[in-house]
Amino acid sequence: MSTATPVPRSAGPALELLVHGVGGATPQEMLGDPRTVRISGDEKAALFRRFGDEDAESRPDDHRDQPVLEAYCWSNLTSGNSARALWLLLVPFMVANLAHWMRPRAKGMIRTTRLYGMLVRLVALSLTVLMTAAACEVTLDLVAWQCAGTPECSGRRDWISLLASAEGGWWSQPGRRLAALAVLPAALVVLLWYLSNRTWNAYESQRPPTGAEVAEGETGPEDGSDESGYEESGHDGHGGYGSYGAYGGDAGEPRRPDALPGDGPAATAVRPALGRPGFWYGRRLVARLRAAHTAAGFLTVSAAVTGATARHDRSGDSTLLDLSGRALEAVHIIGLLVVIAVVVRRGRSERRFDARLDRTVVSALPGCALAVLALSLLYAGWSRPGWTSEGTLTGASIAFRAIVLTQGAVTVALAVAAFALQRRARHPRSVLGGLGGPAAALLACALGGVMTGGLAHWFADRLSGDGAIPGPPVLLSWQAAVIPVLLTALLVPLAVLAVRTWAAGRRCAAEVEAEYAAAETQDTGFGDWRSDPIRTRRIASARARAALTDTAAWIVGFISVATLLLGAVAVAGAWGSGREPGRAFGNSGIDEAVAEAAQYLGSWLIGFGFILFITWGRRAYRDASARRTIGILWDVGTFWPRAAHPFAPPCYAERAVPDLTWRMSTWTERTGGRLVISGHSQGSVLAASAVWQLPAATRSRIALLTYGSPLERLYGRWFPAYFGPDALARLSGEVDCWRNLWRHTDPIGGPVLVAAADGERTVDRAALKDPVVYGRSRNNPLPEPLLGHAQYQADPLFALERRELLDRLRSHIPRQSRGTGAARPTGP
Repeated sequence: MSTATPVPRSAGPALELLVHGVGGATPQEMLGDPRTVRISGDEKAALFRRFGDEDAESRPDDHRDQPVLEAYCWSNLTSGNSARALWLLLVPFMVANLAHWMRPRAKGMIRTTRLYGMLVRLVALSLTVLMTAAACEVTLDLVAWQCAGTPECSGRRDWISLLASAEGGWWSQPGRRLAALAVLPAALVVLLWYLSNRTWNAYESQRPPTGAEVAEGETGPEDGSDESGYEESGHDGHGGYGSYGAYGGDAGEPRRPDALPGDGPAATAVRPALGRPGFWYGRRLVARLRAAHTAAGFLTVSAAVTGATARHDRSGDSTLLDLSGRALEAVHIIGLLVVIAVVVRRGRSERRFDARLDRTVVSALPGCALAVLALSLLYAGWSRPGWTSEGTLTGASIAFRAIVLTQGAVTVALAVAAFALQRRARHPRSVLGGLGGPAAALLACALGGVMTGGLAHWFADRLSGDGAIPGPPVLLSWQAAVIPVLLTALLVPLAVLAVRTWAAGRRCAAEVEAEYAAAETQDTGFGDWRSDPIRTRRIASARARAALTDTAAWIVGFISVATLLLGAVAVAGAWGSGREPGRAFGNSGIDEAVAEAAQYLGSWLIGFGFILFITWGRRAYRDASARRTIGILWDVGTFWPRAAHPFAPPCYAERAVPDLTWRMSTWTERTGGRLVISGHSQGSVLAASAVWQLPAATRSRIALLTYGSPLERLYGRWFPAYFGPDALARLSGEVDCWRNLWRHTDPIGGPVLVAAADGERTVDRAALKDPVVYGRSRNNPLPEPLLGHAQYQADPLFALERRELLDRLRSHIPRQSRGTGAARPTGP
């Protein structure tokens, strides 16, 4: 591949756009100055400069040697007051949404890819039904049906006396009790709808610059789904980077449907998925899914009320009530089929900026479901003298079994689809052989089951006391009993991992000493190098612990497989015995004792874990150090748009990526200067995503500096369809220059493993030393700390690499792209 003739470097202004990572950072910390000024943005995300640099472009002579520093602070998009810890209750929804993005990408398998997306959306729908069913279990079964119908339970609680059957009041009939308390789970569904709608207006409705000129209704034809990530024709199957078939590059030929302003007619390469106009604009799909999931929640509440009432009427004397109950049950079946059809009908459409809404679905579907709920409450509230509630709520056990069996069947089908895609794609570094998505879906179902069982058992323990009521369905008790078994089995791989990490640290010790000895003996400023066994072990152990990130995927796989197997055992045990684990074995001595102990221990662990989960969440939003500990998982989860579950926490990138894209586009257009976008940790992922959204002419005038970056180590392995080696290599060829800094002691960041665009070096610099200096010396009388994932700017090499990027940047005259076979279009 030939290279363009060298051109003179621009003497125009230079800007370094800083993007922080997980845990957030203040503008003062990022800019190294206590006096900062906000130049654009709001309280959620904003751009800041030092106080004296607000009008730096008007004084270019003041910044000839150093770039103007500008900080983009986005931490308030994912953090804030402690009330946001309630978002942790939506973690199962978030994990299910992640499963959508973990699929492999394979050539010529669009139908299989769309099947994968459809199955993930069905898993997500089952989680909404499960959470609503859990709320119904507590309010309708435990409180309204069991406790209010049992004098021993209701007599000790004044707050339930109005509904108690022993009082003989108007509300004492079972149907009326169910109708009264059905308002609570219905209110939960309304709350989920409200939160989703509010965040939808704040995040999904942020127009990206690539579609700012598109008016509503002016988008392309409705294609149903763009799950594959490719164009409908002309794709090559390898990340969507091949020639676009019928859309040529000659002047006068039609533009690609995914072309961006500034790409020009000569740009024939199909854009990567993250660079498409509609990728960060999920307004239409989220509204559609929100309507379907809201309707599913209302229908779940309605079905719980109608099922118990209709079963009573089948043996009653009123033919009218019997027919009404049967008609309502038929309406529920039809409603369920309609909801499923809406969910599977359409996936994401990314090829165009789509500002439309499916207004009939969005408005009519929840409204019809709410009307069915109202009819069900009216039907249940009809007077039925002599009706009493006994045992557990009719149909509760069957409903939970159906949900669990459906989740198991769909996740197995999802694994088959993922295996077929991976077999064709052959992404070598994909986690779990391409089965990361099915594993995430299983974890989402497991988390949903644990939260459901924990909520039901916690309330049952407080209501039953001395066993006055039967308690939750038998299946939930079996699910609680398998949790200690799972935790015990998990000890084995954790022990193996601990031994391997210890052994790796010992093996690394000699390498650490050799590395520092060779470096420090060449620098006379540090004096003679001396070995320190304690210091060496500490550095080697830090490197070994950081490497755990690369093996954590197998722990996830183990948990997923164990969850599937133990879940099958729980369903079989509950179905076969019809009794709790402690009673299923009869009077068989040790078996009965072990089963009973497992059941009670599992129930206690669920309740304790649920409380601990919320406590950690609140601390994570109040304590910066705690947030950094768990922040990477949360920020990875909420980075991706809501493609499968509309009630998942909102995607902050749908605000952050357009922000960064707007800033880079407007600054380079206005000044014609050089720009380095500098991203740390999760900020490097946002930076890369924003660069992908830029027109080709602008991308060719941008330099990318990443450090502590999970682009390949986490995103490339877990999300190969979007950050795989082809995608990162393409990014390297499209920006003017890219440099990546990393450390062996960093548990999050790592190399990106691609060549630089000039073909003369790799994007990755050799690993930075951590600590920078091994021991005490005349220049460093105190020991240098191990920095791990933090403070990359403290390394002297950071400033050198940034300076080199600025020196290499050229304004206005783009060079030839490497590896695409086509020249890059000339900028304005």
